[in-house]
Amino acid sequence: MHPLRPAAGFLLAVLALASADAGARTVYRCVQGGTVSLATAPEPGSKCTAKEIDDNAVSTPNLWGSMGVFSGTLYEREQDGQKVYSTRNLPGSTPYLKFTVQTPPGEPAHPGLGTVGKPRLDRYPSEFKAAARQTGVDDAWLRAVAHAESDFDAKALSPKGAMGVMQLMPEVAREYGVADPYSSAESINAGARHLRALMRRYKGDLTLVAAAYNAGIGTVSRYGGVPPYAETQEYVSKVTALYELYLRALGRKQAPERPAL
Repeated sequence: MHPLRPAAGFLLAVLALASADAGARTVYRCVQGGTVSLATAPEPGSKCTAKEIDDNAVSTPNLWGSMGVFSGTLYEREQDGQKVYSTRNLPGSTPYLKFTVQTPPGEPAHPGLGTVGKPRLDRYPSEFKAAARQTGVDDAWLRAVAHAESDFDAKALSPKGAMGVMQLMPEVAREYGVADPYSSAESINAGARHLRALMRRYKGDLTLVAAAYNAGIGTVSRYGGVPPYAETQEYVSKVTALYELYLRALGRKQAPERPAL
């Protein structure tokens, strides 16, 4: 089986298999039982619509629909004597590759500017301690989020418009009364208050807290958990790994019992 691929690579793989026509390819958007799949041939039992994709098109049309396929597996099977591919697991299918959809345009989700690495306890120690003391949010968790978000760069600006150490989106900065999002003290304090609010909402589930901090509360609600966006999934894994590193760096073996925030 092929490794996990982003949606763009998946869609290109589907289109490459769809047709021998050098100028355009046909992919079928199939609906069955309220679920949407993409296939290189009409699926038995599904209502399928053919979509022709120009190889030279600047952008690919939205074949998924607002409730379409977001992540899953591309399956291979024989149909009418030919190999066909579909995102639906029909009888006789075998897994061909897994895919995850990249974040749709306009969504705040991003993988973060920092990478998993050596904890940096020298970065803004008094600000993190003060914010942790004021909000009750674990100091190690605050540092892990900051590390993942900006790598502690107070002047960081992400492609999505997030700013400062805690990478506050403009609407979050306004909500918490931040005058200067590039001030390390203001950013860390507001980020801690936002994390406290998320921890209250998700009853201390740090996986959902991280997902909502990254992709937004609405997105987590829409998917009923961590969204299938590659960026958010990468981010949650990164913050989780960094949290363990910061716990150890601060001389603690495990996370503390969380107070009622």
